[in-house]
Amino acid sequence: MTSLVTDSRRPAAPAARRRPGGLRRRTALLGWLFLVPLAIVNLGVVLGPSLQSVYYSFTDWSGIGDARFIGLANYARMLSDDEFGDALAHNLLWTLISLVIPTFLGLLGAFLLSRVRRGQVLFRLAYFLPYTVASVVSAAVWRSLLSPTEGFGEVFGLNFLGDRALALPSVAFVNTWAFWGFLVVVYLSAMQAVNPALYEAAALDGAGAVRQFVSITLPSIRPTLVFMTMQTVIWSFLAFDFVYILTRGGPAGATEVLSTYMYRTAFSDLDAGYASAIGIVLALLSGAIVAVYQILRRMRGWEA
Repeated sequence: MTSLVTDSRRPAAPAARRRPGGLRRRTALLGWLFLVPLAIVNLGVVLGPSLQSVYYSFTDWSGIGDARFIGLANYARMLSDDEFGDALAHNLLWTLISLVIPTFLGLLGAFLLSRVRRGQVLFRLAYFLPYTVASVVSAAVWRSLLSPTEGFGEVFGLNFLGDRALALPSVAFVNTWAFWGFLVVVYLSAMQAVNPALYEAAALDGAGAVRQFVSITLPSIRPTLVFMTMQTVIWSFLAFDFVYILTRGGPAGATEVLSTYMYRTAFSDLDAGYASAIGIVLALLSGAIVAVYQILRRMRGWEA
């Protein structure tokens, strides 16, 4: 009788063992089914226009009507296009400003906030608030503040947005004002994950605040710092909103960057084929930055 009961139960064991695997497969399949609509949208909205841009970059096209294939003529045109060269130079200067000043302010603000014990949340909110404001609103406010007839322009007697020498630094200042609070919050989160015992040991050895920051904080938050540096470079090459709203690339092209030049070429000059080529160059620059970051990350062990 015992053997019969035992034998009757034996076939059920393999089935029970198979159930978790089957459940995992069904769960995975269900997850992929949920991703199908998103994949279709991405193929239609992202991949489709991207491939079209690649094609149109090899054509002479006004944006209306048929496109005429001209091969690499648009890319060859960039080599002798002074406006493209000036826009690229402005982009490089913009990137340099965006790398140095916001990063320095973000690290400084995060380090100072990490030592605040009361009211830290309020300070974090105050620093982060400009980043949450729409760029259109921020640009409209700063346009008035930098006007030569009111605000800082009237006080200092300067035309911040109308002077060729001051226009690009002024727009970069507005961008920094809106962006550096985001870096403060990101770097502060990374700093709060550092082992406090390291600071205690350094203090016992007589290390001051600056020495602790250089020898402990910076190496500990290196992965975050390097990643945000890469992101800042990419965002700098794609800069558009504050430049277009505040100056539209003026005065006389003094603040023209690649994205605003591309926009003007496509919609004002009706040269969508050349604008597509500029967009492809921007995408290649961003891709090259990501590739260099990935290579250095593996070579230098930045992910550790």
